[in-house]
Amino acid sequence: MLRWLASNAHHYDIAHIHALFSPLSSTAATVARWRGLPYLLRPLGTLDPADLRKKYRLKQLYAAVLERPNLAGAAAIHFTSPQEAVISERFNTQTPDLVLPLGVTPLTHTGTETIQVRDQYGIPAEVPIVLFMSRVDPKKGLDLLLPALETLQKQGLPFHFLLCGANPQDRDYEQSIAQRIADSPLQAQTTVTGYVAGDLKTAILEAASLFVLPSYYENFGIAVAEAMLAGVPVVISDQVYIWPDIQQSQSGWVCQCTEASVTETLREALATATEQRQRGDHAIAFAKANYSWPAIARQAIAAYEQLLA
Repeated sequence: MLRWLASNAHHYDIAHIHALFSPLSSTAATVARWRGLPYLLRPLGTLDPADLRKKYRLKQLYAAVLERPNLAGAAAIHFTSPQEAVISERFNTQTPDLVLPLGVTPLTHTGTETIQVRDQYGIPAEVPIVLFMSRVDPKKGLDLLLPALETLQKQGLPFHFLLCGANPQDRDYEQSIAQRIADSPLQAQTTVTGYVAGDLKTAILEAASLFVLPSYYENFGIAVAEAMLAGVPVVISDQVYIWPDIQQSQSGWVCQCTEASVTETLREALATATEQRQRGDHAIAFAKANYSWPAIARQAIAAYEQLLA
């Protein structure tokens, strides 16, 4: 691929390179610079201080050799939220920022048979469904969410928790979460599905009353945008960096990364179905206007033209 890029760079106006600290993308940026091809770099959260702490010494060396020159030579650094731009490490470079959200595609049914999620998982019609649909990873805040749900359960709030996700890179953690639920009273009103996709994913999103993601850090949160586009109000932490969008558009609720805050925010979100529907309507309207691919494409083309000018 690098040989191809070196030979064909002159056919293109601009390159958009995704991820840092990846040998292929790092060397692609180097080749683009050598060939005079303007390029953008999208970090994918790799410049977040929390992420940089992983393999810190190796990344500092890697940055000194490859990523600092790549960042300095880029036409812009593509961040997906203003907060990601604010907190990201730049290694003392002065490259301009481009803040451009990610695009999401509306989920559609591909089969002819309608999946009845409540019937499939034995969830009564009047019980709200609280949905976690993301990678099962320590950074996602499950250590805050599960105790919060246990507290609400003890206080008699009705809900059913759907945990949809997996972690092929850390099966031990995934299994520890499933075991924690199995060993707690929460098991009685929880369904752990594992990874879901296709029509089942669509049906679950359509059935959900709330989508919850109390992550410790999230440069964008594509799963949040997908839920919004499905009309599901969201409960996210203020470390999911699109939280100002959620707050300003009233597309859901924003909590802090503490057990108490998650508990109280979920209590408020579960209080009335009317408020859930209203915020769900706000969510889908905002997502269509700001996170849909047509909207993102228009913004991206304008940004490319401005950078090339």
